[in-house]
Amino acid sequence: MNETIEKRSMGLKASRTLSNTIIYIILIVMSVIWLFPFICIVLQSFRIESTWNVNYVVPKQWGWDNYKALWTSDFKTWYLNTFIIALIVAVIQTVIVLCMSYTLSRFRFKLRNGLMRFMLILGMFPGMLTMIILYRVLKDLGMTQSNAVPGLILVYIASSGMGYYVSKGFFDTIPKSLDEAARVDGATRAQVLNKIILPLAKPIVIYTILTAFMGPWGDFVFARYVSFGTSSGMNVAVGMWNWLTPDMINQRYTMFCAGGVIVAIPVAILFMCLQKYYVEGVTGGAVKG
Repeated sequence: MNETIEKRSMGLKASRTLSNTIIYIILIVMSVIWLFPFICIVLQSFRIESTWNVNYVVPKQWGWDNYKALWTSDFKTWYLNTFIIALIVAVIQTVIVLCMSYTLSRFRFKLRNGLMRFMLILGMFPGMLTMIILYRVLKDLGMTQSNAVPGLILVYIASSGMGYYVSKGFFDTIPKSLDEAARVDGATRAQVLNKIILPLAKPIVIYTILTAFMGPWGDFVFARYVSFGTSSGMNVAVGMWNWLTPDMINQRYTMFCAGGVIVAIPVAILFMCLQKYYVEGVTGGAVKG
C-alpha cells in the first residue's frame, strides 16, 4: 500500500516537474521574442561606424556618439515638451478622476446612473471622430503648431472624468462606515477624501497617476495632427518621427534608436518601482463597479 502511494506521489511530482519545465521553456521563448526588438534598438543606439540602417545587429564600433548628438539637436526640446505635458496632465487628470470616482461611489443623486451610462456610451466612440473639430477649435484658439503644448494639455484633460471606472470600483470596496464615522466627528467631505479614503486607496492613486502620465507620454496620432511644421511645439514622438523620412533616416537612424532608449527609460523605471501598486489598483478596481 505504501509503495503504491509512493509511486503515485513520484509520478505526480514527475508530471508536475515536466509540465512546469514546458511552461518555463514557453515563457522563456516568448520573453526572448518579445525582448529581441528592444535589444536590437539598444545595440544599434551604440553603433558609431555608420548612421545607416544596416543588416547586422551587434555594432562593430561602440560609443556614446548618438546619445551626445541627441542633446545638440531638437530632441531636448521635444523631450522637455513631452515631460511638461505628461506631468501636468498626470496631476490634473488624477485629481479630476479621483474626485469624480469618489462622488459616484459615495453620493446618491438624481440621474447618477444615467450620467454613468452616458459617459460609458460616449467612451465607446473612438477619439478619431473628434480630431477634425478639435483641431479647428485649437486652431481658432491659437493652440497649434508652435503653441501646441497648451493645446495638447487642454485636450488630454478635457474628458478626464470619463475615466472613473476602475477608481470607482476601488472606492466601492472601502467601507462607507469610515466616511460616516468621520462625518460624525465633524469632518467635511474633502477631509474624508484626503485624510481617510486616499491613504487607503494608495494603489488606485498610483495606478491613476501612471495611466494619466502614460497617455500623453506615448501619444503620436493626435500630437502629429496638432503639432506640425514647427519643431518647438512637437512632442518627442512627433519629432522623432520626422527622422524616419526617406531623406533623414540614413543620417538619423542610430540617433533615433538612442532617442527611443531615452524615452523608454523613465517609463520603465516607474513601472519597475510601482508595479506592486499598479497591479493592486487594477485588481482592486475590478472587484466592484
